[in-house]
Amino acid sequence: MTQHIFVTVVTPTAVAANNRGEGDGSTLSTLQKITRGNDQYTTVSADAIRWAYREYLQSIKPTEVNRTFDPETDKYNIKDERYKAEDYIDDDIFGYMDAKKGADNKDATTKRRGVLEVSRAISLDPYWGDIVFGSKGGEKGKTSIHNTEVHCTAYQYTMALTPSALKDSDRAKLILDAIPMIKHVGGNHARFLYEFRPESIVIRVTQDPSPWIMNCFERVGESVGCPRLVRLVDVKDIAASELIVAGEIADTPYGKQLEKLGVSVFRGIKAAIAAAQGLLKVGV
Repeated sequence: MTQHIFVTVVTPTAVAANNRGEGDGSTLSTLQKITRGNDQYTTVSADAIRWAYREYLQSIKPTEVNRTFDPETDKYNIKDERYKAEDYIDDDIFGYMDAKKGADNKDATTKRRGVLEVSRAISLDPYWGDIVFGSKGGEKGKTSIHNTEVHCTAYQYTMALTPSALKDSDRAKLILDAIPMIKHVGGNHARFLYEFRPESIVIRVTQDPSPWIMNCFERVGESVGCPRLVRLVDVKDIAASELIVAGEIADTPYGKQLEKLGVSVFRGIKAAIAAAQGLLKVGV
C-alpha cells in the first residue's frame, strides 16, 4: 500500500501584511481576501509558501537544487533548463513546466507535476479592515503617504506528499525538516516579519489518500482548538495511530483528549517531526 503524509500547520498569531498591492511603490498595499459566510478572511497563496520551502532547500543544499534565487539581483538562476528530477531536489519535489515549441511548431513542453501539494493559508480570524499609514523619508510629495492593510491573526495551511512519487523518496524528510525552518513567506517581507513556523501541528502518516485534517484548527476564545479533529478520531474516521499532534495544542484540553484517544502528542514541534520521519518508509 502507498504511504501518504499530510501536515496541517497553524502559525503563531501576529500582525501580517504578507502580500503586495499592484506593485512596489503603490500607495495601497492590499491583503488577499476570501469570503466565508458573512465574513472576510485574509489568505496567503500556496506559491508564496512554496517559495519559502524552496528558499530553505537552497540554503541547506545549494549544489543540489536547480533553481536558485539571487537576492542581490532579484533574479532566479537555472542550472539546467532541461530539468532533472533525478538530480535536483527542487525539480523532484516542486515539479516544473517549460512551455515551448519544437520542430515544425510541435509541442515540446517539458513538465512534471509537483509531488508536494500545498493549500492556501487562510486566517483564523475575520478581517475587519485594519489599515496602517506610513510615509517615505525626506522631502514629501503627493505620493509620499502610503497605506497598508494589516491583519493580526494566525494562518492555517495543509501540505500533502506521497514519498513514493518522488524520484528519491528520502527527500520527503527534507520537507519535514523545513516545516519549522521556513522564513520568507509572502511578498511584503521587506517591511514585515511574520513567523510561518508552526505554533501547533498535526501530522498524519497513512495509507488513506485523503487528508481529513485540512482546516482542523479554529479559533476558540483567545486560543486555538481542534474540536473537529477530536471528533474524527473519536468516531474512528481517522485512526489515532496515524496521527502526531504537537505544539501549544498539546497543553490545551484538545491535546489531552487526543492523547486519551491514543494519539501521539508532543509538546515540542521538532520532536514531533522527528517522530514522523521515523514512520516514513523511504528508500524502498
